[in-house]
Amino acid sequence: MEYTINKFAQLSGVSVRTIRYYDQIDLLKPARINSAGYRIYGEEQVNRMQQILFYKELGFDLQQIKESLDADDFSNERALQKHYQSLLKQRENLNLLLDTVEKTIKYYRGEEKMSDEEKFAALKKQRLEENEQQYGQELAEMYDQKTIEAANKMYANLTQEQMNEMENIEAQLFEKLNELNDLSDVQNETGKKAYELHKKWLSYTWPKYSPEAHRNLVEMYLADERFADYYNQRANKNAAQLLHDAVIYYAKKN
Repeated sequence: MEYTINKFAQLSGVSVRTIRYYDQIDLLKPARINSAGYRIYGEEQVNRMQQILFYKELGFDLQQIKESLDADDFSNERALQKHYQSLLKQRENLNLLLDTVEKTIKYYRGEEKMSDEEKFAALKKQRLEENEQQYGQELAEMYDQKTIEAANKMYANLTQEQMNEMENIEAQLFEKLNELNDLSDVQNETGKKAYELHKKWLSYTWPKYSPEAHRNLVEMYLADERFADYYNQRANKNAAQLLHDAVIYYAKKN
């Protein structure tokens, strides 16, 4: 079947404005333009829109989606298999969360005992899965699988006290990055402290510290806006750059 843009919007649940934007950025072009000047969409576009929506649900940005769909070796079947496996993991995580919530309700009712570790196991597993979905490809390019698995294991085994310590260290880091924003450069005690705090924060999940790996990590912070936004939105608009500069300068002297 063929669809006008309005019918295609109704079918997909995507607004006409968004479909037009996808056309502008060459993410989803219509099959043709009819004699009246209307965009017409067919089966190929329906299938591509389905893939776009699948990728969006998994946390990919539009540029990543476009690169994946336009790759020479792209296969709808392989992509669907990957989506399927990701959704299975999400279902597994949701079931684990539901079990934890149910057990916690019984705990508060005095019907069941619950260890401190059990209270946070599901949440930590969910965070690991979210991290894999959002940043898995980038991390795989930087670290070998053994290192990634070791880091995930360390995170999964963190106690609540250690989790609290991590949050406290990160809060201190944001404070230092805000202070650095008012200074001319990072070559000062505040810049050094920001580097040391980030290094300490990493120690909770890094099996072994490496200055080179630390420098590579902050390079990635700048190269990928998702990482940069994490710091820029919590401290100031220059936070990712300031952290990068501090690590680059002080990790050399480690």
